[in-house]
Amino acid sequence: MSQTSTVRSAGGQPISVKEMAFTAMMAAVIAICSWISVPIGEVPVTLQTFGVFCAVGLLGGKLGLFSVLVYVLLGAVGVPVFAGFTGGVGILLGSTGGYIIGFIFIALIYWAAEALFGNKFNMVIGIIAMAIGTAVCYTFGTAWFITVYSRKAEIDISTALEWCVTPFLLPDCVKMAAAVLITYRLKKYVRL
Repeated sequence: MSQTSTVRSAGGQPISVKEMAFTAMMAAVIAICSWISVPIGEVPVTLQTFGVFCAVGLLGGKLGLFSVLVYVLLGAVGVPVFAGFTGGVGILLGSTGGYIIGFIFIALIYWAAEALFGNKFNMVIGIIAMAIGTAVCYTFGTAWFITVYSRKAEIDISTALEWCVTPFLLPDCVKMAAAVLITYRLKKYVRL
């Protein structure tokens, strides 16, 4: 590859223009998915996790992580990429910000599974990695929610789980299954 078509990452590995374009595209997909929401309780049901699952499923853990980081950083600087066309550090520091930051864990765990299993990594391991990452996202986000929410009113863990986790379990399983099916079919056309 020529020097004009690659950039070196922090680890010294080259990242091609094609990889950067797909990373940016998937960050945009996550943003678009976040705008599609159904408000139920304190935390809206959005397609953000579907976008995250598609990013890691299509691009792999490393580039999927970069997509999630681009998405979070765009939102942090005020670009309205979060649910409800919002953005800014205030959203990340608010009661639901832990779930947005938790998306990073989904990608990190997927990347770790790819590294751990190497050539033996397959769709089943990918689904398990997504499920574990989602559980970590729920855990981190709920702890964050309780910490922030308790500044204005008292809340116990069972109420937080009832508001922030229980209504999302089935929708997130459906989003994960749909993302895996879509990315499994698309992956043969997207060669990175």
